[in-house]
Amino acid sequence: MEIRYPKPLEPGDTIGVTSPSSGVPAPLLARLDFALQHLRNRGFNVQVGDCMDGTRHVSAPAEQRAQELMQMLLDPSVKAIVPPWGGVTAIDVLSHLDFAAIATAEPTWFVGYSDISTLITPITLRTGMATLHGNNLLDTPYEVPDSLMSWLDVASLPTGSSFKQKSAGIYRVNDWDDWASLPEATEHRWNGKGSWKRLDQGVQDVDVSGRLIGGCIETLANLAGTPFLRTEALGAQPADGLILYVEASGAEATTICRHLHGMRMAGFFNNATAVLVGRTGAPNSETLTQEEAVLDALSTLDIPIIGDVECGHVPPHLPIINGAQGHLVFSGTDQHLEQALTQ
Repeated sequence: MEIRYPKPLEPGDTIGVTSPSSGVPAPLLARLDFALQHLRNRGFNVQVGDCMDGTRHVSAPAEQRAQELMQMLLDPSVKAIVPPWGGVTAIDVLSHLDFAAIATAEPTWFVGYSDISTLITPITLRTGMATLHGNNLLDTPYEVPDSLMSWLDVASLPTGSSFKQKSAGIYRVNDWDDWASLPEATEHRWNGKGSWKRLDQGVQDVDVSGRLIGGCIETLANLAGTPFLRTEALGAQPADGLILYVEASGAEATTICRHLHGMRMAGFFNNATAVLVGRTGAPNSETLTQEEAVLDALSTLDIPIIGDVECGHVPPHLPIINGAQGHLVFSGTDQHLEQALTQ
């Protein structure tokens, strides 16, 4: 599969904001305004769509959300799209997207995580357009630790660039800012310390490469075995392979275990050279921890499994480009993920 990278973001470019899943409720509109101004302060123009209503679990009917997203994806003046946040049922948008049109249009940076994985991951797998698993809009104003990068900076890199990220060594779990009363929050209150760790039983140093693809377990599990989550084309070449990343949003461990088993049986992890598992604040089950759930489902892959990676619902966030060439190193002296915007 040929990966098509969007052009790098530049000051003066337009960033589209739409809610293909959940919109923004009234108490958080001040946070939305603050996040929009953050983009403007970075030098970007902002185009806010009509699908932003937060009174229900979706911002608009599925057809309308899909149409607005398609309009932004096909508009050459819109250089990036970032939703305010995720939600619960972006899955109903998929059947209304024109993947053929996306595959032939000028690629656009489509950014997000959580329920937005339901859209960005299939778009990369079906069209070859690189997408960016990174902070949603309302998270974007937060300061980023030195070892990581903002999605805005990643999307601004020239095609052909490469960049390295590693664990920040700090995190914030199960402690969210109240944006209704603190709409201008930009600094996290870190309440934990810890770096990546090896979950599988391997003892040799890890030094593997592969195309990057993945997302939120609870949303992607619903696509397993469908045409929207087939990874064969991305990892078809022997020289490619795949580095998969997965992260649990909030489901307890036995549910995560069941989801991962299903994804594995559907072939999602085929051709994987390693699996990155996001740090999570999701609860353990009475007889199973979140780490045990991962190993129960994936240990038979017999590949490195690296846990507590900053690619999920626990800040800070390590942006990952779906489709990029990844190089993962994990040893006693060095742990990092390098991404290259190359074929």
